[in-house]
Amino acid sequence: MTQFSLFDAYYSIEMEETVTKSMEEMTWQDVEPGGVITEPGNAACYFTGTWRSQRPRYDEEVCNRCWRCFVMCPDAAISPDYERNVFVWNYNYCKGCGICAYECPVDAITMEEEGK
Repeated sequence: MTQFSLFDAYYSIEMEETVTKSMEEMTWQDVEPGGVITEPGNAACYFTGTWRSQRPRYDEEVCNRCWRCFVMCPDAAISPDYERNVFVWNYNYCKGCGICAYECPVDAITMEEEGK
């Protein structure tokens, strides 16, 4: 079962008015040529995590809390959990690009094959 944060639910509901088709209804023919975004602000409506073939694995024991992963993530899929002093990934949006693992100075993030 997919879990949603309050952020996901709020923006998904808010953006339903601007998105002409849901992700389930869209086909590749509906995508704008070149992937051009014609409806700004709609990224929260689309769960792009299904695109990835690799996923980040985070070792909170090794992490030095430098925040590089959080800052460098192009999809804003990493969030700080202030209560536990760790980072959490929203796999609904993480595309598995590996930038977080590349930028981690202490190798607290490694990329592993999706589904392991």
